[in-house]
Amino acid sequence: MGQTAGVSALLWITAVSLAAWCWLLLCQGFFWRTDVRLPPRREPDGWPSVCVVVPARDEAAVLPASLPSLLAQDYPGRAEIFLVDDGSTDGTGELARELSRRHGGLPLTVGSPGEPPAGWTGKLWAVRHGIGLARAREPEYLLLTDADIAHAPDSLRMLVAAARTGGFDVVSQMARLRVESVWERLVVPAFVYFFAQLYPFRRIGRKGSRTAAAAGGCVLLRAGTAEKARIPDGIRHAVIDDVALARAVKSAGGHVWLGLADRVDSVRPYPRLHDLWRMVSRSAYAQLRHNPLLLLGTVAGLALVYLVPPAAVVAGAAGGGTATAVTGALAWAVMAGTYVPILRYYRQPLSLAPLLPFTALLYLLMTVDSAVQHYRGRGAAWKGRTYARPGAVPDEG
Repeated sequence: MGQTAGVSALLWITAVSLAAWCWLLLCQGFFWRTDVRLPPRREPDGWPSVCVVVPARDEAAVLPASLPSLLAQDYPGRAEIFLVDDGSTDGTGELARELSRRHGGLPLTVGSPGEPPAGWTGKLWAVRHGIGLARAREPEYLLLTDADIAHAPDSLRMLVAAARTGGFDVVSQMARLRVESVWERLVVPAFVYFFAQLYPFRRIGRKGSRTAAAAGGCVLLRAGTAEKARIPDGIRHAVIDDVALARAVKSAGGHVWLGLADRVDSVRPYPRLHDLWRMVSRSAYAQLRHNPLLLLGTVAGLALVYLVPPAAVVAGAAGGGTATAVTGALAWAVMAGTYVPILRYYRQPLSLAPLLPFTALLYLLMTVDSAVQHYRGRGAAWKGRTYARPGAVPDEG
């Protein structure tokens, strides 16, 4: 009797997991589709001026692969680059100047903001300094891009055309992350998949929708909107600054668009699991607003949605619970099917799709580790600075 009750309970839990996957498939903004690319656009009669702001802290390893792509932008209007060397110890600023001398192209100014005051994250303090330098040029748009992002020659041109045509205050593209090592293949596509599940791209671009997010590696922002939304001052403590930026813009009545990039790529390598673990865990608990109840809910949700289906297949097959095994297999199949489009986007073998439960388990552990690090006082991190809590003074490490 006890064994029968156990099988029945597992069957019900598995049925709930299958129902959750049916809901995610049909009702979560079709997050699994990868066809949200730059919206229809036409070239404006006159090209507005743009200032590109690049916060950079110890980025000498990636600048040779990224900065020349910005310098070489084929933009018909006036454009200028402001790279903010945020206390680098590896010669980032001088390397940027050397690359500018060597490659030519758009004008480059290298600035340094000094250490951030209390209440500011280092990156946003650097962005503030860059925007301050740019303000003297009175640009209509700001392109906020990270130092590890390489842009196709027409990237800026297409972003501006899309913003002008669609009337967007923010046009952001999620750069295609590097996928070369075994761990990158296993973890990186899932990062984008989970992000889209939390913030469905179709909902972000819909006027009146409360869903707001951007991808910090490539954000074209209307300068007037930045001032109206108090960016970056109004989000100065945000660790996940791109989502905070999009929320601030929407709160100010702005229109935000986010989609996948075709020719905007991150050149930063994450060859080991340790590198990817640090990348996720440094801000995962901040995503949950450092709330233990949200952490428990997230762990339970990940277990129910991603871990129950394969567990049900194994348990059902081992214990003769055919209905449990079949229900688990159906949930697992729906899960794998929703993962196929992002694997195709990253040009990865579709055989990785059934491994999504294992990847989800890794993300679950990374999230728990992020919380553990927070309560140990280490907190979120960006380039050697840690933030134990919102508004905390950054610690050098």
